[in-house]
Amino acid sequence: MTRPTLDPGFSISDADELYSIKAWSAGFFGVSKEGQLTVSLKGSPAVALTSIVDGLLDEGHALPLILRFPDILEDRLDRINDAFAAAIREAGYQNRYQGVYPIKVNQRRVVVETIASYGAKYRTGLEAGSKAELALCLAHDTHDDALICCNGFKDDDFIRLALWGRKLGRNTIITLEKAGELERVLRISKEVGVEPLLGVRFKLHARGSGQWEASGGDDAKFGLTASELIHVAQRVQEEGLGHALVLLHCHVGSQLTDIRRIRSAVREAAQAYVELAEMGVGVKYLDVGGGLAVDYDGSKTTYYTSANYGLREYADTVVYTIMESCQEWEVAHPIIVTESGRALTAHHSVIVVPVVDALGPTREPVNLPPLTGEVNALLRDMQELDSAITVKTYREVFNEAVSNKETMHSLFDLGYLSLLERAHFEQHYNRILERVAKIVSGLDYAPEEFELLPQMLADKYVVNFSLFQSLPDHWAIKTLFPIVPLQRLGERPTRDATLVDISCDSDGKIDRFIDLRDVRTTLPVHDLRPGEPYYLGVFLTGAYQDVLANAHNLFGRVNEAHVRLGRGGAEVELYVDGQKARRVIQNMGYETPALHAAVSRRAQELRAEGALTEAEVEELLQTYDRELVGYTYLEAL
Repeated sequence: MTRPTLDPGFSISDADELYSIKAWSAGFFGVSKEGQLTVSLKGSPAVALTSIVDGLLDEGHALPLILRFPDILEDRLDRINDAFAAAIREAGYQNRYQGVYPIKVNQRRVVVETIASYGAKYRTGLEAGSKAELALCLAHDTHDDALICCNGFKDDDFIRLALWGRKLGRNTIITLEKAGELERVLRISKEVGVEPLLGVRFKLHARGSGQWEASGGDDAKFGLTASELIHVAQRVQEEGLGHALVLLHCHVGSQLTDIRRIRSAVREAAQAYVELAEMGVGVKYLDVGGGLAVDYDGSKTTYYTSANYGLREYADTVVYTIMESCQEWEVAHPIIVTESGRALTAHHSVIVVPVVDALGPTREPVNLPPLTGEVNALLRDMQELDSAITVKTYREVFNEAVSNKETMHSLFDLGYLSLLERAHFEQHYNRILERVAKIVSGLDYAPEEFELLPQMLADKYVVNFSLFQSLPDHWAIKTLFPIVPLQRLGERPTRDATLVDISCDSDGKIDRFIDLRDVRTTLPVHDLRPGEPYYLGVFLTGAYQDVLANAHNLFGRVNEAHVRLGRGGAEVELYVDGQKARRVIQNMGYETPALHAAVSRRAQELRAEGALTEAEVEELLQTYDRELVGYTYLEAL
């Protein structure tokens, strides 16, 4: 391993500030004095992520890979439950809190098992939004008081399975998403011979904030209106099941950025709860849904990737708002339920991606053949501009160079400029921009026209992963994830780069990065050193990214390591191989024996024609079969 080089003019605190590590990491990640990005928990030593990665590589594993930290999941459970416990104690609230994890956020086995087992001491339950998810939820050992909330639209089989969950001794609550579901639940419960536990989702007028604001309010996909809620309450009482309607559920949205919107929504939900309780049904749980935000950029604002509140303020808001409504109407305080998924899982997962190449206008220029004959007037002008840049002239030179570039393209398109002349022009142009950028970087104020200069000069760092597989939310909805080099953080970054993946799609790029003041268009990085690996970590990826991923270009699920942290450092307790090519291909409807047979048949035909030898046929088929069971990402570079 290469010894770290520290820059006396650049400290690890500078790196921390540059990448906003303290702002978004919730204390889980930091920078060592050696300039390595580390992971730690209270009571355990900080461990360099590169040491974990290098250990896995030494064992023959490959990048890219996901590092999962179950300890962080457990810590997040502790923090959320501690926040509500403190709020309840301080307010004098006369009931308890218990969370429910919506497994749609991340159904990976290690995630659900960790939350279910460790969360048992908090009565943590699970939420299922489909039959398959319910099948998973029923198989986990949870606390006897834990809820299994069955949300979403349901067919008869979904309802039947939930009712059988009751016979298994689980608190499976069937949440009515539309009024028509009630009659089916009543019918099927009689068929199964078990009394249902019912919840009902009330459609709030209040809307959330942030990117999913439209998912709440009057136009929300799920939920009953006020009149439908009254009808359901009356109908269950007619059936002698008023006591079975135990939960009122409300959903405001996901990634709620503004605490004021949360307060408004909870107030409306609490008012609906007290009125439902006054109708004489057995409601005892108030489920305020999900939405507890993750501060991806660390800005602590209402920006869509942030939040203007923390865990304790969220818990205080929920507890006090519910308590005020209940006390005003002299209704018993309900058990408070939240369905926080993102806030539980986001921090526990890090994607480690290696940089495999660097491209860019200011990298080592190509040695061009000299121009012969008369030099084009445009090129002469660029030569003069190239030698005329000063602090006094940089602005004029820049504007003229940009104008000349437009002229150059027109001349080339019309055949008045050769390819060689264009190449010489581009080298002059890039050199001018680079020299102007150095001048601008030393100014107290940069004129507006230079805002795009860093992006114009940025490198393209090629990273060995698929954006569509590993970060679908960045591609689809522009979610910003913290991205930080894992090493050399005691060394000043000298390059700015955008990131491009290895997929054959122009959208496979990252050109938006977190910043406390704005969104950066480039990422500060270090220049690559020959023969030395350079790793980037993509953080806060534990929510939704695993489950929304697709198979673009047939890049499959990446390798993952489950790492436990303790006083002895880090220990890989489980390694899960990523998907092989064969598995991804089969998911598309192909059968690998048929593929092998087709290639073999073609190879034998060519051997019969004398185009291939028997040895070549054998080698071809061995290569083909090897790739079918190989990792879908780059390996031999």
